[in-house]
Amino acid sequence: MYRYLDLSRQKIGHVLSAALLLALGGIAETAIAQTTGTSQLSGKLVVTGASTLAPLISEIGKRFESLSPNVRVDVQTGGSSRGVADARQGLADIGMVSRAMKDDEKDLHAFPVARDGVGIILHKDNPVQSLTDEQVIAIYTGRIINWKDVGGKDAPITVVNKAEGRSTLEVFLHYFKLKNADVKAQVVIGDNEQGVKTVAGSRHGIGYVSIGTAEYDESQGVPIKLLPTGGVPASTETVRNGTFPISRPLHIVTRTSPIGLTKAFIDYAQSKAVHDIIAQQYFVPLVN
Repeated sequence: MYRYLDLSRQKIGHVLSAALLLALGGIAETAIAQTTGTSQLSGKLVVTGASTLAPLISEIGKRFESLSPNVRVDVQTGGSSRGVADARQGLADIGMVSRAMKDDEKDLHAFPVARDGVGIILHKDNPVQSLTDEQVIAIYTGRIINWKDVGGKDAPITVVNKAEGRSTLEVFLHYFKLKNADVKAQVVIGDNEQGVKTVAGSRHGIGYVSIGTAEYDESQGVPIKLLPTGGVPASTETVRNGTFPISRPLHIVTRTSPIGLTKAFIDYAQSKAVHDIIAQQYFVPLVN
């Protein structure tokens, strides 16, 4: 009985919090439209790059379009490397980069919009509940090839890795101090959703994806689970409080200092008016 009441209160709290966020977001949007002339903007923005950021920027773009009826925001994926290259070459107005900026990318103007983490995922029915960093390294380098060696069932491990040019790959390799050539993978995937679908379709698979993507898909009933890293649960909350060891900033970038429509969109993407969208996408809003 008491458990039921507690859960009900939690749900009521979540509903009220969501309603408050939406209300505040609506007020903020109206203020932005009035003070910055957003409603008078027109044109098309092409945004390309990181698949981690694409769903978030797409949702922000939809709301921006609702405030600016004569604006269209075209969001395309392809990895952070594409986002950097397209922004540099003028093929995109804005690039998306789901990691810290590199020293050789300082020619670009970078604007952080949120934070995310990278987490290990297994199929929901896999009995393994945790892996040490050493076990993850051994699995990804082919020294452990059967789940029974890490407390699971007697079944071969299907290793899922990210393709070159993906920031999630770079973040994963950096944390575990690996080179991509060291990885012995059976499946190589592109975006986060491909990684989720691959592991969800393989009871013996292991992969790593954006924590935000994984939490969202879990909430939609996709049969995956996030494992702790370094003994810390993989969640939006641990990314928010700074305890999760594999976290990263999510940036949008431009070739030159933004002006006009591009600047208006970037200002909006960094404003509190979109914090509810960031939370709904299971990313961590930045304090501003």
